[in-house]
Amino acid sequence: MGSYLPSTAGQKRQMLEAVGVSQIEALYDNVPASIRLDGLDLAPGLSEMEVSAQMCALADKNHVFHTIFRGAGAYDHYIPAIVERVCNKEEFLTAYTPYQAEISQGILQSIFEYQTMICELTGMDASNASVYDGASAAAEAVAMCRDRKRNRALVSAAAHPAVIQTIQTYCAGADAEVALIPTKDGRTDLDALRAMLCDTDACVYLQQPNFYGNLEDAEAIGAVAHEAGAKFILGIHPIAAAILKSPRECGADIAAGEGQPLGMPLAFGGPYLGFMACTQALFRKLPGRIVGETVDAAGERCFVLTLQAREQHIRREKASSNICSNQALCAMRAAVYLAAMGPQGLQKAAQLSYAKAHYLAEELEKIGFPRRYPGAFFQEFVTETPLPAEQILAKLEAHDILGGYPVEGGILWCTTEKNTKAQIDALVGLLKEVFA
Repeated sequence: MGSYLPSTAGQKRQMLEAVGVSQIEALYDNVPASIRLDGLDLAPGLSEMEVSAQMCALADKNHVFHTIFRGAGAYDHYIPAIVERVCNKEEFLTAYTPYQAEISQGILQSIFEYQTMICELTGMDASNASVYDGASAAAEAVAMCRDRKRNRALVSAAAHPAVIQTIQTYCAGADAEVALIPTKDGRTDLDALRAMLCDTDACVYLQQPNFYGNLEDAEAIGAVAHEAGAKFILGIHPIAAAILKSPRECGADIAAGEGQPLGMPLAFGGPYLGFMACTQALFRKLPGRIVGETVDAAGERCFVLTLQAREQHIRREKASSNICSNQALCAMRAAVYLAAMGPQGLQKAAQLSYAKAHYLAEELEKIGFPRRYPGAFFQEFVTETPLPAEQILAKLEAHDILGGYPVEGGILWCTTEKNTKAQIDALVGLLKEVFA
């Protein structure tokens, strides 16, 4: 990174006066005092080396797990070194969403390449430039489907809880109804869906794999939704998409999901990336920015923001979304990750995640952790526990292992391609000790 010139004291005063406060601290009045840090307890006159050593010692108080068996929406996949190398270039790292977009041809091309790869991954016709995260992508997809006659969304209760809550929040603000489709054996109950569907339903939202890691019968659910005249939204895990049927093959009208597995570190929960793609029939309802390819006055290839008669411009009063930005750097990371991995690399990561999860499930079964739900799963699965989940997870944490995510009646375990056989065997060995 290059050097940045800080604001002068006079410039800071001018900015504070413009927003009507006398000091910078006043900007944080709404942050609870209990979590605010007034300053670091550093002795005066320390050298850079001494300050650096103290800061490293402070950082070491955080417990960074070296072995992770937890997913539940954020996944510890391997990130190729080229992702950091390319995305840390200043021209990408410092760029926010360009407002004089056509001047920023490099940024626009990176978004165009990202959109193309998302379409290839999902089988859809068009993708936008991304939204804030996977939950908002799902909620925006639901908003795309509503019209005056159809205003209810049917959402699988087996979807991620945060996705369900976000859809409910978006719909509450739009006076739209949300109904949860019950589950049966850890999957969406198809018979219950059939009984619920009516002519006021705008869409059905399904997650594949679902929150419990189970694989759903997406094709059948999509067909039932279409029979009732509703749109079908499929939320997908982008790594699993490399080996499962694409949303297009499952009959989805819209594909949405969390892009964090595509080259983004866990990073304490963000920033992440929401991806969206749809069929040609819904292209003009796709929210946010869309980059298109054209030619300039000299006939050279160039990129522009397309469909500009949109919510942030002349159609504001008719807009179904107020999204007018995108996660440009996160989308860049996803594009570089997908380019580096290629179709075969992505398939290999998915196959390894799948195989290791099944090996872990078999080994846990042997020591008294039976799977709670039958049937096929991808990289996550729920087991019952002979002891309270908190006791089991505390034992693992003491040995630098972040165990699965506690859910009602058990633990949701996860593996990725990063988990080695030795790590899995060590986990199982420690659990054996708990019951010895």
